[in-house]
Amino acid sequence: MSKRSAAMTEPIFDCLIVGGGPAGLTAAIYLTRFHLTAKLVDAGKSRAGWIPCTHNHAGYPDGISGKELIARMKEQAQKYGTSIVTSRVSRLDVVEGGFKAEWGEGSVVARKVLIATGVTNRRPLMDEELHDEALARGLIRYCPICDGYEVTDKIVGVIGDGSHGVAEAIFLRGFTEDITLIAPHTAHDLSAEDQARLKEFGIRTVDGPCSAVAAHEDCIVVDTADGHYTFDSVYPALGSDMHNELADQVGAKLKDGNIVVDSHQRTSVPGLYAAGDIVLGLDQISHAMGEGGVAAVTIRNDLALERQLKREKLSGSVRAKGGA
Repeated sequence: MSKRSAAMTEPIFDCLIVGGGPAGLTAAIYLTRFHLTAKLVDAGKSRAGWIPCTHNHAGYPDGISGKELIARMKEQAQKYGTSIVTSRVSRLDVVEGGFKAEWGEGSVVARKVLIATGVTNRRPLMDEELHDEALARGLIRYCPICDGYEVTDKIVGVIGDGSHGVAEAIFLRGFTEDITLIAPHTAHDLSAEDQARLKEFGIRTVDGPCSAVAAHEDCIVVDTADGHYTFDSVYPALGSDMHNELADQVGAKLKDGNIVVDSHQRTSVPGLYAAGDIVLGLDQISHAMGEGGVAAVTIRNDLALERQLKREKLSGSVRAKGGA
């Protein structure tokens, strides 16, 4: 574990939050409403911002875009006093009394740190501008839990291989009968069990490599080893990259890339917490918000306990001196 000394009697902030997605912003709202000081540093790349319109978020019957949701949450956090910086934290160290974080030309010391840096979906092979255009129009989708309903009875392609790709294709089979599983790079190499499951659900397979070559008004064309295929929507099932570098820097326990936490969002490093998609669990906005709330309450209670113990220690020292 990295350890530095810090010439300070009290850290500047009660909590530093790294990541401005649903988990981090929920925690910021809670913490500042507890009358605690919170600074949030966000690189501006929350996966929630990719969502053109989510219909799973309770309270928005007509849906809400990820960008608008994040903007509203930022406004709410700032209303109660959260200090927000747009940057990427590059270093985190344990120091006396808390942690020190550094980004660009800035730094901060805080008693507690909440990591809510999330993950990034791996994109299929295609032009970035085409990808973003297709994503905005629902021609590319990343979360069948969130928007499988929107592809009900439509023609859907899943770009993926192995058991992960098979599992996503079968999940989507609950919404439509027309599913094609496309290998991203080479020919499919599926186990006999996976092949049997695909056959059972009537899911076709197509060998790769593949790339999206055109996004029309209401369909997307994918080039494969077997020719061009046209779909209403395509789901890349290529896995995710975990943003766990800061947790790793201070020696927090990881499992399969995710930060390991207890039931109160505490990591293996005292004073360090984690919430949202970077923690193993259901990658959903509602779940991330719930974990952000749990983390904030835990941080508040841990700080209160530490202050109480400090008062008791000081009070005991005064009594001891008086008795002498």
